[in-house]
Amino acid sequence: VRWMSPEKGMVSPGIFIPVLEKNGFIASLDRYVWKKVCEWLRSLIDRGFSPVPVSINVSRIDIYSMDVPAYLLSLLKEYDLSPKLLQVEITESAYAENNDRIIRTVKQLRDAELWVMMDDFGSGYSSLNVLRELELDLIKLDMLFLSEKSEDNRGGTIISSIVRMAKWLNLPVIAEGVETMKQA
Repeated sequence: VRWMSPEKGMVSPGIFIPVLEKNGFIASLDRYVWKKVCEWLRSLIDRGFSPVPVSINVSRIDIYSMDVPAYLLSLLKEYDLSPKLLQVEITESAYAENNDRIIRTVKQLRDAELWVMMDDFGSGYSSLNVLRELELDLIKLDMLFLSEKSEDNRGGTIISSIVRMAKWLNLPVIAEGVETMKQA
């Protein structure tokens, strides 16, 4: 999300999320957002629409501070929603610490039939090892690979290699941040 000036009433998540993480409020905000997503999905269904799945972000702080699978399952039950309507995005940086807890959380989420995606793939150092250890449903490439600043196309070469590897693993890939034909 791009920075918007306070005069326009918006502040970039890059500004307020670190403050909430530092002060320990991020898990409360995440629970609020997850609940609002479920309320919205329920309202669509009640009005006769067939909603598409919605991705929600789960941070490492969420995983360490609460039982994420139990909380999400309670929301699905409360709003009578199929688990197929929620897709859980966990940033790659969350996988770098306490792998046992992450592995257990991902397994519980997938056992409950929620899709689990690794967000910002390639932004850290644990990606390949995590792909070996975890059963994921999708990886989202870090948008930094799509930077057009490099003239030697190193990012494109890395993306091609990751996509090839993901195909061998039967793992879909999304490249976020595609804004130009050259990036596509």
